[in-house]
Amino acid sequence: MQNWWRLSLKGVIAATAISLFAAGVAMAETRIAYKSAKSTSSYYQMAVQIAEAVKRGSNGDFITTVEESQGSVQNVKEVAHRSGNYVFTTPPMLIKLAQGGKKMFKDASPNYQKIRALFVIPSLTMHLVVRKDSGTKQFRDLTGKKFLIGKGSFGAREAAKYIKLFGLEGKVDLVDVELNSAAGTEISLISMTDEQVVKTKRTKLVIPAGTYPGVNYDVTTTSLPVGAYTTTAMDDTTAYRLTKTYWEQKQAMGEANPWWNAVTFDSLKTLGGKLHPGAVIYYKEAGATIPEQLL
Repeated sequence: MQNWWRLSLKGVIAATAISLFAAGVAMAETRIAYKSAKSTSSYYQMAVQIAEAVKRGSNGDFITTVEESQGSVQNVKEVAHRSGNYVFTTPPMLIKLAQGGKKMFKDASPNYQKIRALFVIPSLTMHLVVRKDSGTKQFRDLTGKKFLIGKGSFGAREAAKYIKLFGLEGKVDLVDVELNSAAGTEISLISMTDEQVVKTKRTKLVIPAGTYPGVNYDVTTTSLPVGAYTTTAMDDTTAYRLTKTYWEQKQAMGEANPWWNAVTFDSLKTLGGKLHPGAVIYYKEAGATIPEQLL
Protein backbone atom coordinates (compact mmCIF):
# COMPACT_ATOMS: atom_id res chain seq x y z
CA MET A 1 0.00 0.00 0.00
CA GLN A 2 2.84 2.37 0.90
CA ASN A 3 4.68 1.68 -2.38
CA TRP A 4 1.44 2.16 -4.35
CA TRP A 5 0.94 5.62 -2.72
CA ARG A 6 4.50 6.65 -3.56
CA LEU A 7 4.07 5.52 -7.19
CA SER A 8 0.76 7.35 -7.48
CA LEU A 9 2.23 10.51 -5.97
CA LYS A 10 5.07 10.41 -8.48
CA GLY A 11 2.49 9.97 -11.22
CA VAL A 12 0.54 12.97 -9.99
CA ILE A 13 3.71 15.11 -9.83
CA ALA A 14 4.72 14.02 -13.32
CA ALA A 15 1.23 14.73 -14.68
CA THR A 16 1.22 18.14 -13.02
CA ALA A 17 4.61 18.97 -14.53
CA ILE A 18 3.38 17.98 -17.98
CA SER A 19 0.25 20.09 -17.54
CA LEU A 20 2.28 23.11 -16.45
CA PHE A 21 4.64 22.66 -19.38
CA ALA A 22 1.73 22.46 -21.80
CA ALA A 23 0.21 25.57 -20.25
CA GLY A 24 3.54 27.36 -20.59
CA VAL A 25 3.68 26.56 -24.30
CA ALA A 26 0.12 27.79 -24.78
CA MET A 27 0.84 31.01 -22.94
CA ALA A 28 4.00 31.66 -24.98
CA GLU A 29 2.21 31.35 -28.32
CA THR A 30 0.56 34.59 -29.43
CA ARG A 31 -1.86 34.51 -32.34
CA ILE A 32 -2.22 37.49 -34.66
CA ALA A 33 -4.77 38.15 -37.40
CA TYR A 34 -3.13 40.14 -40.20
CA LYS A 35 -5.63 41.68 -42.64
CA SER A 36 -3.89 42.45 -45.90
CA ALA A 37 -5.13 42.68 -49.50
CA LYS A 38 -6.33 40.53 -52.39
CA SER A 39 -4.49 37.21 -52.56
CA THR A 40 -3.23 38.09 -56.06
CA SER A 41 -1.61 41.34 -54.93
CA SER A 42 1.97 42.15 -53.96
CA TYR A 43 0.73 43.34 -50.55
CA TYR A 44 -0.67 39.91 -49.78
CA GLN A 45 2.72 38.47 -50.69
CA MET A 46 4.35 40.98 -48.33
CA ALA A 47 1.96 39.94 -45.57
CA VAL A 48 2.99 36.31 -45.99
CA GLN A 49 6.65 37.35 -45.84
CA ILE A 50 6.01 39.29 -42.62
CA ALA A 51 4.14 36.35 -41.08
CA GLU A 52 7.02 34.00 -41.87
CA ALA A 53 9.65 36.48 -40.66
CA VAL A 54 7.83 37.19 -37.40
CA LYS A 55 7.40 33.48 -36.69
CA ARG A 56 11.09 32.89 -37.40
CA GLY A 57 12.25 35.90 -35.40
CA SER A 58 10.09 35.02 -32.38
CA ASN A 59 11.10 31.34 -32.40
CA GLY A 60 7.50 30.41 -33.08
CA ASP A 61 5.99 32.51 -30.30
CA PHE A 62 4.04 34.58 -32.83
CA ILE A 63 1.66 32.72 -35.14
CA THR A 64 0.22 35.06 -37.77
CA THR A 65 -2.82 34.23 -39.88
CA VAL A 66 -2.88 36.29 -43.07
CA GLU A 67 -6.41 37.22 -44.11
CA GLU A 68 -7.38 38.25 -47.63
CA SER A 69 -9.10 41.61 -48.02
CA GLN A 70 -10.88 43.56 -50.72
CA GLY A 71 -8.95 46.69 -49.83
CA SER A 72 -7.73 49.17 -47.23
CA VAL A 73 -11.17 50.63 -46.52
CA GLN A 74 -12.46 47.20 -45.49
CA ASN A 75 -9.38 46.70 -43.30
CA VAL A 76 -10.10 49.90 -41.36
CA LYS A 77 -13.86 49.30 -41.14
CA GLU A 78 -13.30 45.90 -39.51
CA VAL A 79 -11.83 47.72 -36.51
CA ALA A 80 -15.45 48.47 -35.56
CA HIS A 81 -16.06 44.83 -34.59
CA ARG A 82 -12.65 43.19 -34.25
CA SER A 83 -10.84 42.65 -30.95
CA GLY A 84 -7.62 41.15 -29.71
CA ASN A 85 -4.48 41.09 -31.83
CA TYR A 86 -5.96 42.44 -35.05
CA VAL A 87 -3.31 43.94 -37.36
CA PHE A 88 -4.15 45.53 -40.70
CA THR A 89 -2.51 47.54 -43.45
CA THR A 90 -3.75 50.83 -44.87
CA PRO A 91 -2.54 54.19 -46.18
CA PRO A 92 -2.35 56.70 -43.28
CA MET A 93 -4.86 59.04 -44.93
CA LEU A 94 -7.61 56.47 -44.21
CA ILE A 95 -6.74 56.51 -40.52
CA LYS A 96 -7.27 60.27 -40.53
CA LEU A 97 -10.63 59.92 -42.30
CA ALA A 98 -11.80 57.13 -39.97
CA GLN A 99 -10.90 58.99 -36.80
CA GLY A 100 -12.58 62.10 -38.19
CA GLY A 101 -15.74 60.18 -39.16
CA LYS A 102 -15.50 61.43 -42.74
CA LYS A 103 -16.43 60.09 -46.19
CA MET A 104 -16.65 56.28 -46.15
CA PHE A 105 -16.27 56.23 -42.35
CA LYS A 106 -19.38 58.24 -41.44
CA ASP A 107 -20.45 55.37 -39.18
CA ALA A 108 -17.86 56.93 -36.81
CA SER A 109 -17.31 53.79 -34.73
CA PRO A 110 -15.76 54.65 -31.36
CA ASN A 111 -13.24 51.88 -32.03
CA TYR A 112 -11.63 54.01 -34.74
CA GLN A 113 -10.22 56.18 -31.95
CA LYS A 114 -8.44 53.10 -30.61
CA ILE A 115 -6.37 52.58 -33.78
CA ARG A 116 -2.62 52.68 -33.14
CA ALA A 117 0.35 52.43 -35.53
CA LEU A 118 3.01 49.72 -35.33
CA PHE A 119 5.42 49.98 -38.27
CA VAL A 120 5.88 51.06 -41.87
CA ILE A 121 5.75 48.69 -44.84
CA PRO A 122 6.77 49.43 -48.47
CA SER A 123 4.87 52.28 -50.08
CA LEU A 124 2.30 51.65 -52.76
CA THR A 125 4.30 52.73 -55.81
CA MET A 126 2.72 53.46 -59.17
CA HIS A 127 4.32 51.43 -61.95
CA LEU A 128 3.11 52.51 -65.38
CA VAL A 129 4.25 49.54 -67.44
CA VAL A 130 4.31 49.32 -71.24
CA ARG A 131 5.70 46.88 -73.76
CA LYS A 132 9.27 47.74 -74.66
CA ASP A 133 8.50 47.44 -78.35
CA SER A 134 5.53 49.86 -78.11
CA GLY A 135 7.74 52.94 -78.30
CA THR A 136 5.85 54.49 -75.38
CA LYS A 137 8.09 56.67 -73.22
CA GLN A 138 5.79 59.45 -71.96
CA PHE A 139 2.10 59.75 -71.10
CA ARG A 140 1.27 61.50 -74.36
CA ASP A 141 2.58 58.44 -76.24
CA LEU A 142 -0.41 56.49 -74.88
CA THR A 143 -2.75 58.33 -77.24
CA GLY A 144 -4.70 55.86 -79.35
CA LYS A 145 -3.49 52.85 -77.37
CA LYS A 146 -5.11 50.40 -74.96
CA PHE A 147 -3.96 50.62 -71.35
CA LEU A 148 -4.75 47.88 -68.79
CA ILE A 149 -5.40 49.49 -65.40
CA GLY A 150 -6.60 46.57 -63.30
CA LYS A 151 -9.95 46.29 -61.59
CA GLY A 152 -11.19 47.93 -58.40
CA SER A 153 -7.76 48.58 -56.92
CA PHE A 154 -6.13 51.81 -55.76
CA GLY A 155 -3.70 51.49 -58.68
CA ALA A 156 -6.57 51.26 -61.16
CA ARG A 157 -8.28 54.36 -59.77
CA GLU A 158 -5.00 56.25 -59.63
CA ALA A 159 -4.06 55.38 -63.23
CA ALA A 160 -7.47 56.51 -64.49
CA LYS A 161 -7.03 59.75 -62.54
CA TYR A 162 -3.64 60.40 -64.12
CA ILE A 163 -4.99 59.87 -67.62
CA LYS A 164 -7.59 62.56 -66.94
CA LEU A 165 -5.17 64.91 -65.16
CA PHE A 166 -2.68 64.81 -68.00
CA GLY A 167 -5.21 65.62 -70.71
CA LEU A 168 -5.63 62.16 -72.18
CA GLU A 169 -9.25 61.46 -71.22
CA GLY A 170 -11.04 59.92 -74.22
CA LYS A 171 -7.72 59.48 -76.05
CA VAL A 172 -6.68 56.28 -74.30
CA ASP A 173 -8.71 53.06 -74.18
CA LEU A 174 -8.67 52.08 -70.51
CA VAL A 175 -9.22 48.35 -70.02
CA ASP A 176 -10.67 47.50 -66.60
CA VAL A 177 -9.60 43.88 -66.01
CA GLU A 178 -7.69 41.83 -63.45
CA LEU A 179 -3.94 41.86 -64.07
CA ASN A 180 -2.89 38.60 -62.43
CA SER A 181 -2.86 36.76 -65.76
CA ALA A 182 -0.45 39.13 -67.51
CA ALA A 183 2.08 37.48 -69.82
CA GLY A 184 5.83 37.91 -69.56
CA THR A 185 7.47 40.29 -72.04
CA GLU A 186 10.19 42.92 -72.12
CA ILE A 187 8.95 46.14 -70.56
CA SER A 188 9.56 49.85 -70.17
CA LEU A 189 8.26 52.15 -67.45
CA ILE A 190 6.70 55.56 -68.11
CA SER A 191 8.44 58.30 -66.17
CA MET A 192 6.58 61.40 -64.96
CA THR A 193 7.71 64.99 -65.08
CA ASP A 194 7.94 66.94 -61.83
CA GLU A 195 4.98 69.00 -62.99
CA GLN A 196 2.88 65.87 -63.44
CA VAL A 197 3.84 64.61 -59.98
CA VAL A 198 2.66 67.90 -58.45
CA LYS A 199 -0.68 67.56 -60.23
CA THR A 200 -1.26 64.12 -58.69
CA LYS A 201 -0.79 65.49 -55.14
CA ARG A 202 1.10 62.31 -54.30
CA THR A 203 4.63 61.75 -52.99
CA LYS A 204 7.41 61.77 -55.59
CA LEU A 205 9.48 58.60 -55.77
CA VAL A 206 12.38 57.69 -58.06
CA ILE A 207 12.82 54.05 -59.07
CA PRO A 208 16.60 53.70 -59.64
CA ALA A 209 17.93 52.53 -63.00
CA GLY A 210 18.47 48.78 -63.07
CA THR A 211 15.73 47.97 -60.55
CA TYR A 212 13.96 46.01 -63.29
CA PRO A 213 15.61 44.09 -66.15
CA GLY A 214 15.90 46.25 -69.25
CA VAL A 215 14.88 49.48 -67.48
CA ASN A 216 18.29 51.16 -67.44
CA TYR A 217 17.10 54.66 -66.54
CA ASP A 218 15.71 56.37 -63.43
CA VAL A 219 11.91 56.44 -63.38
CA THR A 220 10.06 59.26 -61.66
CA THR A 221 6.71 58.14 -60.33
CA THR A 222 4.40 58.57 -57.34
CA SER A 223 3.88 56.66 -54.13
CA LEU A 224 1.40 56.36 -51.30
CA PRO A 225 2.73 55.48 -47.81
CA VAL A 226 1.33 52.34 -46.18
CA GLY A 227 1.57 51.23 -42.56
CA ALA A 228 0.67 48.32 -40.31
CA TYR A 229 -1.80 49.22 -37.56
CA THR A 230 -3.56 47.58 -34.65
CA THR A 231 -5.74 48.86 -31.78
CA THR A 232 -5.36 49.42 -28.06
CA ALA A 233 -6.87 45.94 -27.62
CA MET A 234 -3.33 44.63 -28.26
CA ASP A 235 -1.33 44.72 -25.03
CA ASP A 236 1.91 46.69 -24.78
CA THR A 237 4.16 43.64 -24.52
CA THR A 238 2.77 42.07 -27.70
CA ALA A 239 3.01 45.37 -29.61
CA TYR A 240 6.59 45.83 -28.43
CA ARG A 241 7.71 42.31 -29.36
CA LEU A 242 5.89 42.34 -32.70
CA THR A 243 7.40 45.70 -33.71
CA LYS A 244 10.87 44.71 -32.53
CA THR A 245 10.76 41.36 -34.34
CA TYR A 246 9.56 43.00 -37.57
CA TRP A 247 12.46 45.47 -37.67
CA GLU A 248 15.02 42.86 -36.67
CA GLN A 249 13.88 40.61 -39.52
CA LYS A 250 13.63 43.38 -42.13
CA GLN A 251 17.22 43.03 -43.34
CA ALA A 252 16.74 39.34 -44.06
CA MET A 253 13.48 40.11 -45.88
CA GLY A 254 15.33 42.76 -47.93
CA GLU A 255 17.97 40.26 -49.00
CA ALA A 256 15.25 38.10 -50.51
CA ASN A 257 12.99 40.92 -51.75
CA PRO A 258 14.60 44.36 -52.37
CA TRP A 259 11.39 46.34 -51.75
CA TRP A 260 11.94 45.98 -47.99
CA ASN A 261 15.20 47.92 -48.22
CA ALA A 262 13.30 51.16 -48.85
CA VAL A 263 11.68 50.95 -45.40
CA THR A 264 13.65 52.84 -42.72
CA PHE A 265 13.02 54.49 -39.35
CA ASP A 266 12.86 57.76 -41.27
CA SER A 267 9.66 56.45 -42.86
CA LEU A 268 7.89 56.63 -39.49
CA LYS A 269 6.91 60.22 -40.31
CA THR A 270 4.48 58.88 -42.92
CA LEU A 271 2.35 56.97 -40.39
CA GLY A 272 -1.10 58.21 -39.42
CA GLY A 273 -2.70 58.47 -35.99
CA LYS A 274 -0.67 57.63 -32.89
CA LEU A 275 1.89 54.91 -32.23
CA HIS A 276 0.94 52.03 -29.98
CA PRO A 277 2.61 52.53 -26.56
CA GLY A 278 4.37 49.18 -26.95
CA ALA A 279 5.80 50.27 -30.30
CA VAL A 280 6.95 53.56 -28.73
CA ILE A 281 8.97 51.61 -26.17
CA TYR A 282 10.76 49.75 -28.96
CA TYR A 283 11.51 52.83 -31.07
CA LYS A 284 12.96 54.66 -28.06
CA GLU A 285 15.03 51.61 -27.21
CA ALA A 286 16.29 51.44 -30.81
CA GLY A 287 17.22 55.13 -30.85
CA ALA A 288 14.73 56.03 -33.59
CA THR A 289 13.53 59.61 -33.95
CA ILE A 290 9.81 59.54 -33.25
CA PRO A 291 7.80 62.35 -34.90
CA GLU A 292 5.92 64.39 -32.30
CA GLN A 293 2.55 63.85 -33.98
CA LEU A 294 2.82 60.09 -33.38
CA LEU A 295 3.14 60.35 -29.60
